[in-house]
Amino acid sequence: MSGSTHTVTNQPPPLAGYDVFAADRVLGEGLERHLDPEVLAEARADLTVLGRAAGSSQAQEWGRLANAYPPVLRTHDRFGHRVDEVEFHPSWHRLLGKGVSAGLTAAWNRPGGHVRRAAAFLVWSQVEAGHLCPLSMTHAAVPALRAQPELAAEWEPRLTSTVYDMELRPADQKPGALFGMAMTEKQGGSDVRAGTTRATPLAEDGAYTLTGHKWFCSAPMSDGFLVLAQAGAGLTCFLVPRVLPDGARNPFAIQRLKDKLGNRSNASAEVEFDGTWARRVGEEGRGVRTIIGMVAATRLDCVLSAASLMRQAVAQAVHHCTYREAFGGRLVDKPLMRNVLADLALESEAATTLALRLAAAYDRAEDGDERERAFLRLAVPAAKYWVTKRCTPMVAEALECLGGNGYVEESGMPRLLREAPVNSLWEGSGNIQALDVLRALQREPAAFNAFLMEVGRARGADHRLDTAVKDLLTELGDLDGIEARARRLVERIALVLQGSLLVRYAPPEVADAFCAARLGGDGGAAFGTLPHTLALEEIVERARPVH
Repeated sequence: MSGSTHTVTNQPPPLAGYDVFAADRVLGEGLERHLDPEVLAEARADLTVLGRAAGSSQAQEWGRLANAYPPVLRTHDRFGHRVDEVEFHPSWHRLLGKGVSAGLTAAWNRPGGHVRRAAAFLVWSQVEAGHLCPLSMTHAAVPALRAQPELAAEWEPRLTSTVYDMELRPADQKPGALFGMAMTEKQGGSDVRAGTTRATPLAEDGAYTLTGHKWFCSAPMSDGFLVLAQAGAGLTCFLVPRVLPDGARNPFAIQRLKDKLGNRSNASAEVEFDGTWARRVGEEGRGVRTIIGMVAATRLDCVLSAASLMRQAVAQAVHHCTYREAFGGRLVDKPLMRNVLADLALESEAATTLALRLAAAYDRAEDGDERERAFLRLAVPAAKYWVTKRCTPMVAEALECLGGNGYVEESGMPRLLREAPVNSLWEGSGNIQALDVLRALQREPAAFNAFLMEVGRARGADHRLDTAVKDLLTELGDLDGIEARARRLVERIALVLQGSLLVRYAPPEVADAFCAARLGGDGGAAFGTLPHTLALEEIVERARPVH
């Protein structure tokens, strides 16, 4: 066959060999906004190193291999002894090691730590999202463990370490450790109070044995797990080490790995506890209150992960359309495609801007700012609901920009699409988030006051935003059937919050387009329905990854 029939033309170059951080204008501007000057230079230097690694062909290949060769469960060794181990491709460990060394579990004890970690999360997650699950849980375990100071003193230095150690051995012999969690059970799901796992106290103070079945246990090869179980006074939080201090394996029977839609590089398991040794975290009967700090932190990571998927999807779409020609010109110059790309870019920028604002609130709350703490109580579940809901249709539209090429596994777009729904499900699905917002509105007036103060900073800057805030207040004044209206209400809260941030911080063309389409009703249900009179070319150019 003649080689001339295989001449490749009109195909974009791979989006590789670039700096993921430097190519993201929105992220760079957010760092300048939220970090003090004395830490900004160091953060930029760290993120430049990470951004170049994330954009490298090598890291992209790690991400491909970690998903092409998903984890494998080994319940027994060749002699019949129970081992309950999960084997991963070496690329998984390379990704995880890079994430740990980049400080993705080390936010709690450094200035601007949450903003810096959020930025690193947004960058590194674009390589491969599955391995961010154990990094997220390790980071989020810290506030829960602080309910038991002696446990926090023992474990926090390990969890915030920048050294990754994959070996299963006693945690006190390791330079760093990872955490997982096991809360849900098959009969309860998100209703964790319906759990039936039992905790029996031992003679040693704070020690128990656990008996029960957990329907979802994330990252079962972690060094420790936060678990909910029923003790004498009710649902209680426990720390379950994978390996006991004497080197023996804690009873931790992995029954099977879940065959998931996406997130395939990450192992999610069903596990059995049968005489499993555990230490109590917090008071008996206050398990939900103890673990809520972990849940709040992982919910923010759901927002970050969704924003990261959006950013990578729009980067791929704009990159493809910049080089691909059709119907006599570049796709990016075609008015209708430009409308689609601009709409995708708006969604991505709004998600990133909101995620960074939440991370900044975490830093300020850690420093004792109670208003920021109250703001997080409402803003985190609202953002988690809306940003994760928007992720899947947004990524699907970006995939379509690549045409048939986007539907092919080699493009990487199908992996992004499969990954998108997990953030909406993890740490409570949409209804759970909406009901949590209602609880905050009904029980914690300081949370709503903090929200109003935040959006009020943009008052008078855009009439469509002002009208949306007024309409939101009117809706909140009518409590009839409010539970059935919760999704609609939370959507409006999130959109108003995003609009207020973009009006204050984004270029005028971005803020104008967002307020027109998302708040002013001048946009359709599908992406690519922005008013044609907007500055769409400037919006697309802002989203283009420099390559």
